[in-house]
Amino acid sequence: MKKIIFLFIAVFSLHSISAQTEIGGATLPNSLNFGSEKLVLNGAGVREKFWMDMYAGGLYLKAKSGNASEIMNKNEAMALKLHIVSKMITSERMIDAVNEGFENATGGNTAPLSDEIKKFISFFEEEINKGDIFDLVYLPERGTVIYKNGNESGTIQGLAFKKTLFGIWLSNKPADKDLKKGMLGNG
Repeated sequence: MKKIIFLFIAVFSLHSISAQTEIGGATLPNSLNFGSEKLVLNGAGVREKFWMDMYAGGLYLKAKSGNASEIMNKNEAMALKLHIVSKMITSERMIDAVNEGFENATGGNTAPLSDEIKKFISFFEEEINKGDIFDLVYLPERGTVIYKNGNESGTIQGLAFKKTLFGIWLSNKPADKDLKKGMLGNG
């Protein structure tokens, strides 16, 4: 009996150590640290287009939530992780998709954030390859910090921009409805 209990504890401990989620051919960590902020994986999903997986996306929050509107409007640390899983994602296609996402998230009124959107789009001008990972991290004291493959690309200040950016995936007209469900933990 002691051996069975020991084996159970050992297996359970190994499962806890792995602390990763596999989705759409990508491995997403179950928690992230940015500075002093520890964020947990709220949920994850896959962005599909024409029945093909484009990227796996994870939403990271301080505490789990299924309320998209509350998440978009909250002024606290959170992050989106986008793991590119298709060779079909190019810089040009990503820029087109992001532009469309901003249009949808703002109901077509991107003018108030045009400078911020232009700066954000510039972070995708460099070649994008299968396996690239983008982290879009909102830290209230800094703004939205964009990372590509762990390297900081730049920062965009303002809660209004953060709300719109997260709206690409969480608004009433998201990039992908199934991905939104997954990020909200309902996938």
